[in-house]
Amino acid sequence: MSDPSDDPSPENPTDDLTHTDSAGNVQMVDVGAKPDSARRAVARGTIHLQPSTIEAIRADEIGKGDVLATARIGAIQAVKHTWETIPMCHQIPITNVETTFDVHEDHVVLDVAVETTGKTGVEMEALEGVTTGLNVVWDMVKAAEKDSEGQYPGTRISDIEVLSKEKRAVE
Repeated sequence: MSDPSDDPSPENPTDDLTHTDSAGNVQMVDVGAKPDSARRAVARGTIHLQPSTIEAIRADEIGKGDVLATARIGAIQAVKHTWETIPMCHQIPITNVETTFDVHEDHVVLDVAVETTGKTGVEMEALEGVTTGLNVVWDMVKAAEKDSEGQYPGTRISDIEVLSKEKRAVE
């Protein structure tokens, strides 16, 4: 049962915050009464690398092993554990994860699509998959990317975004 003091009021705009109660305490949103829906979200991000590193990835010549296979596993693991790292995320049943790498001359683009049937969306899971997948790429290639001073002057992760999110009734 909800507390009447939690009802939004025009006098206090913070009453509209979904993760804060009237006393300012952080809380998880109760989604229990929501119907289950089929949900899907796709996120994307890019890691910029030296062309020589890209060549080594393509030729499977990175000393730590298969970069994209390892990054794929990392992305999937991150999706499955999002609720443990994002404080107000619900633990949800993940029904599918798709990872797609597009390898260019000086960068790699990673798309992560996540699906569930549940009461809340999966865009945070998709974002976690992308960021972790790209971090795994960086970890796998860091020896190849370092300059003579041990720095990464051209290596960067960028353009992380949610490309789409869908919600439809369960049939």
